[in-house]
Amino acid sequence: MQDSVSRREFLGAASGVAAGATLGVPLTRNPGFPAIRIPQAAKNVAVASGNGLRGVELAGRLLIEGTDTLDAAIEGVKIQELDPNDQSVGYGGLPNEHGVVQLDSSCMHGPSRRAGAVGALEGIKTPSVVAKYVLLYTDHIMLVGEGAKQFALSYGFKEEDLLTDASRQRWLRWRANRGATDDWINVGDDERMVARETGTININTVNSRGDISSVTTTSGLSWKIPGRVGDSPIIGAGQYTDNDIGAAGSTGRGEANIKVCGAFLTVENMRRGMSPTDAALETLRRVVATTEARLLDDQGRPTFGLTFYAVNKNGDFGAATLWSGGQFAAFDGATAARHDTAFLYERR
Repeated sequence: MQDSVSRREFLGAASGVAAGATLGVPLTRNPGFPAIRIPQAAKNVAVASGNGLRGVELAGRLLIEGTDTLDAAIEGVKIQELDPNDQSVGYGGLPNEHGVVQLDSSCMHGPSRRAGAVGALEGIKTPSVVAKYVLLYTDHIMLVGEGAKQFALSYGFKEEDLLTDASRQRWLRWRANRGATDDWINVGDDERMVARETGTININTVNSRGDISSVTTTSGLSWKIPGRVGDSPIIGAGQYTDNDIGAAGSTGRGEANIKVCGAFLTVENMRRGMSPTDAALETLRRVVATTEARLLDDQGRPTFGLTFYAVNKNGDFGAATLWSGGQFAAFDGATAARHDTAFLYERR
């Protein structure tokens, strides 16, 4: 089910970028008027959330081989989508409160300036690929729910049960503990309540020609209200790409990110000259400023987690999170490794 993003129109877009048909001006030319100077990337880079170490390794190697930046990023996130042991993404993801796995994903292809997304998709293991098909074959950007599933099935995707035994058991334990006045029997007091989790993978890529793409995919907030969609499939929130500047994406509390259009804002911060890390930190400060009081502690700090990952056209990369102790994954042009994430607050 691999249909390369590099069809004729995508090749045409890429050749336009190579020829200098961007908003930036090549360093070798003096335009004689004020202009944004954007140097070309010198290496193939992929940056991702902490669970994306295998993903950035694969994406980076594919970039070196000449694979399109979006195809490379999607191949990277598919590792987690197809891994039943990653309960935050794809197959084996934790379900909504009714026990149904609903998946979200979005992607952007820098050279062609196109985007695709799916929300509340059921029964399809790789929503990132379905999002790419929305980008490739429709004049739309987002398909949701039953319509998204029927679209996927029409292209030959196989409908499958995404709830693994391990995820089902965690859901049953949550259901048994959710309220003292409901009709469910609580488990014993000595059994720890399953924490309510969020989880996602985001990968952003840039190649040696300076072409950029991004993709984010998730099973969303565990035990969510059916139909809830977070930031991951929202263009400009869960991820965003500007082929002249860079790309950014996120993991964590989607509701907080949606309100500030965090991925878009991070790219705009880079447009203003900030490094990827500083751009992500500045976006987090905006998140804190727009957070309602009920979600702040007694010192005015968020009680949730949120992380942004970013790469610019030069191949510089970074990440920032609200609380200390996080790591992100990156392929720096030669090797893949985890790095400590910049943060706003020291964890208690």
